[in-house]
Amino acid sequence: FMAAPTLQQPSYLLANLKADATTKTLLQRCQDLVKIIDEYPAKELHLIFPWLVESVFGSLDGIIAGWNLRLLHSRSNEYNIVMEFLNPSGPMMNLVYKLQAEEYKYEIPVNYLPGPVKACIQQGVLPDCPLFHNKLQFPPAGLLTLNLALNPFEFFMFNFAYCLITPKCFPPGQHGSSTDSAYFVLVDNYLKYFLPSEGSVPPSPFSDSRGSVTAPSPRSSSVSFAGYGVHSPSLLKHHIFHQPSVNADPAAQEIWRSETLLQMFVEIWLHHYSLEMYQKLQSPQVKLALLQYRLSMSSMPCQPHAPPGSGTLHTYQEPFSPTEEHVLVVRLLVKHLHAFSNSLKPEQLSSSPSAHSHTHTSPLEEFKRVVVQRFVQQKLYLFLQHCFGHWPLDASFRAVLETWLSYIQPWRYTGEKTNPQQEQNRTVPDKWESFVQENLLMYTKLFQVFLNRTMRTDLVNAKNALMVFRVAKVFAQPNLADMIQKGEQLFLEPEHVLHHRQPRGYLTPSQGGSYLSSRQRVMTDMVFRVKSHVYALEGQDCQYKQMFGTELRAAVMKLIQIIAQAGHTAKRISDHSNEVAANNSFLSWFGMGSSDTNTTFPGAEQEESGECLKKTHEFLDRALENLCQIFKLNQGQLSQLISNLGSSQDDGNSKQLPDCIQGDNGLILTDLGRRQIISGLRRFEIHYQGDPELQPIRSYENALLVRLFYKISSLVNNRFGGHMNALCSRPDFLGRLGRHYLSEQETTTKLKQSPMTQRTLERNRQPRLSLRPLASYRTILLLLLFYVFGALLSFGPVSSTLLILTGGFLYGLMMTLFGDKLKTH
Repeated sequence: FMAAPTLQQPSYLLANLKADATTKTLLQRCQDLVKIIDEYPAKELHLIFPWLVESVFGSLDGIIAGWNLRLLHSRSNEYNIVMEFLNPSGPMMNLVYKLQAEEYKYEIPVNYLPGPVKACIQQGVLPDCPLFHNKLQFPPAGLLTLNLALNPFEFFMFNFAYCLITPKCFPPGQHGSSTDSAYFVLVDNYLKYFLPSEGSVPPSPFSDSRGSVTAPSPRSSSVSFAGYGVHSPSLLKHHIFHQPSVNADPAAQEIWRSETLLQMFVEIWLHHYSLEMYQKLQSPQVKLALLQYRLSMSSMPCQPHAPPGSGTLHTYQEPFSPTEEHVLVVRLLVKHLHAFSNSLKPEQLSSSPSAHSHTHTSPLEEFKRVVVQRFVQQKLYLFLQHCFGHWPLDASFRAVLETWLSYIQPWRYTGEKTNPQQEQNRTVPDKWESFVQENLLMYTKLFQVFLNRTMRTDLVNAKNALMVFRVAKVFAQPNLADMIQKGEQLFLEPEHVLHHRQPRGYLTPSQGGSYLSSRQRVMTDMVFRVKSHVYALEGQDCQYKQMFGTELRAAVMKLIQIIAQAGHTAKRISDHSNEVAANNSFLSWFGMGSSDTNTTFPGAEQEESGECLKKTHEFLDRALENLCQIFKLNQGQLSQLISNLGSSQDDGNSKQLPDCIQGDNGLILTDLGRRQIISGLRRFEIHYQGDPELQPIRSYENALLVRLFYKISSLVNNRFGGHMNALCSRPDFLGRLGRHYLSEQETTTKLKQSPMTQRTLERNRQPRLSLRPLASYRTILLLLLFYVFGALLSFGPVSSTLLILTGGFLYGLMMTLFGDKLKTH
């Protein structure tokens, strides 16, 4: 009789929590949850855990917002409550450990996995990351409804990581790109807790009653960290129906949470790329395994149902557009992993990662040695390559740029404190040579992509100029360019030379070996590391372009010219702005002068004035110095490059049209013309081609009078339009007089300086009355002065008005009689 309420109690608990979610404050709910987590057994907490995770982080489809951790800032009253509840040693993590001890499982649909992982599973092949091995569930419905069974810690971390990439509908005026949001701070706290630079990971407060902890990512003790990254294609040969059995390494139990957290962050945040890249990375082993699997499945009498299109490479279709917030969190991860890896003790760093050394090295220290290369390198490279190629050409690219620069400068995160003066001229230590070689593409390939991107960027903008300066400054660090050049030479080492050297490299001194043979062995090992790195990321058939080769050197020369052009343009904009400011008349105090100087010169933005232009000069000049230092250009070569700009630097040339070719529908810009416009060297003369009465209200016009006079003139034109047209059509003197007052001075307008279609080159104007000139502040001031002058001469307002109308009529009469003669002269 008592058993029934006990069985129903968990459902009552969940129902009560759901009801409280709509009536109680966040503080009250967190206080209730702390008591429930402490008092209730794991069997009852198991049923509320999925709902609680969803209510905190939001649903995977983004419909449920959860606690909006990405919008919650330290200024909010709820910030401290959330941080205390979700702290790595807080109540929520205690609930995770409590459930972890009982080995509960929670399902995640395969559809929410990263695109490449989902594509592998749908093709019937195990993904390369061991995190997803031995977790697939096969329901009768077939592959379309595949799920992953994750333990509580994995489930929690999956939802926490996925919260960053879930599309959210933020309130107007809010966005989640701040580095002081609750989510950003929680990521930092989790990284510091589970990947500590000092000490070890604190143990779980709950132990498994079965005597062992469930390690989510077991690895064989014979091959340490095999399968992480791209170095072991053997895992890819397994079909998902033949998942390996779990034989956890006892030594790995100490850091399984650290591995799980890192793998989950890397897979969810970085494992995204285009279909072309996905196809490119498919090794021959994968394609062979797919072929064998299809042949075996075709011979089976009963085949499992597969979704349409599955089993082909084209099942991977993932539009991936990371946000600035996403990139900032990735940079936080990169910086922490460098600090975590650099905290490795020197004695462990120098020891070789061989089998016998594992007995003297703790799993955490072993983890530090391989964490960057085997867990992060490949996926971060593809992530950055995608961002470099698809990010808009604006200043928001700074987040991607700094993430890249953080990764290629691990020596900045060693914990050593140096003053800024020493940091600027600090030589890169020789011990980082192996890192540069094993990450060669991070330096060379991404530098080339950045170079191509920079040539299409407006370098007159101070923020864009700063990015060029930042990259040039990093690569100009003493000793770094030499390391990169040496890495390229190792990669280009011919294969036959390697095979010739290798037998001698392993001779012992008793067999006739010497110190030279030892050096050859080291050289062979270095060549192998560089080649394996490049081939793993770009494929065996990659066409490698040298960073210090002739082709890229020519591109750098071209960039130097563009930088010089941008500097010249910034100077012209600055001079022009100063001239406009100096020429502003006293009328500007009354709002009658043009306060918008940017509209009078192309290429100028709101921030491109004053101090910003000075910064542009400084950044571009220092970038030129650093580029000359990197590629060993002397001052004579630099002067020759800048002098080659020729007449394009002349101020007179800036008034010419950009480089174009004549097409069927008008002028078509060439690549040179686009660069001239971006750099501000040349421009099209832009004229308003619409109805003059409807053009935007100018700063020298009164908006109220413009609208009032437009209504009056429209009424007159609609009422007497036919009479006006008849008057202006007369060939006699009255017709000429009417055309003077009621028609435009030029009836046709030719648009030779704008790439517009031929059908808009000519436009006829109908005769009409236009009162808009009377709304100009200049006209109003002149009329006011005339009335004041008339008052001084004892003329009343009516008399002054009659004099003005008479003068206007006589002026029109004179222009009608003698206007043609004046034009001929």
